[in-house]
Amino acid sequence: MDFSKPNVDYADLLRLSQNAIKPSIARVGGACMAGGMGLLCMTDMAVAADRAMFGLPEVKVGVFPMQVMSLLQAIAPRRLVNEWALTGEPFDARTAQTAGLVNYVVPPAELDAKVEWLIGRIVDKSPTAIRRGKYAMRAIASMSFDESIAYTESQIALLAMTEDAREGLKAFGEKRKPSWPGK
Repeated sequence: MDFSKPNVDYADLLRLSQNAIKPSIARVGGACMAGGMGLLCMTDMAVAADRAMFGLPEVKVGVFPMQVMSLLQAIAPRRLVNEWALTGEPFDARTAQTAGLVNYVVPPAELDAKVEWLIGRIVDKSPTAIRRGKYAMRAIASMSFDESIAYTESQIALLAMTEDAREGLKAFGEKRKPSWPGK
């Protein structure tokens, strides 16, 4: 361990994920505990097997899920996050879905198909719109409504000037699938 470094590697990974420009999907087939919960929270969407288990067991070994809390607090209700972090008790996939940690819960045999289905709903979309959209979603997360509406109205104007926007509108008018230049 290099204690001279001001940042912990795991925290750097969490920071990096927040600025990712490509969509990410978590596939949870089994246990998603402790730091794994942080990895789950780093993604844009998640699919879990109905037998998957989740939890923040850190308190059981004398530590606390400090860094995971930075992401988790923006996803799940505060009371649930408090319970998970303070008790360290595991919870099931349906609870994770109800709390907003996962989008879908499916039988284990359907897990890969559901992830592929989600991927299929993304890959034919404008890479530029996704990239700029993810950037905007991150930027407005801590803004007031007035700040976020002002920011997003400027962002939509910039996005409208991209090649992808021109191609999308042209394809729509010509009733064909767009061929995204990614610019």
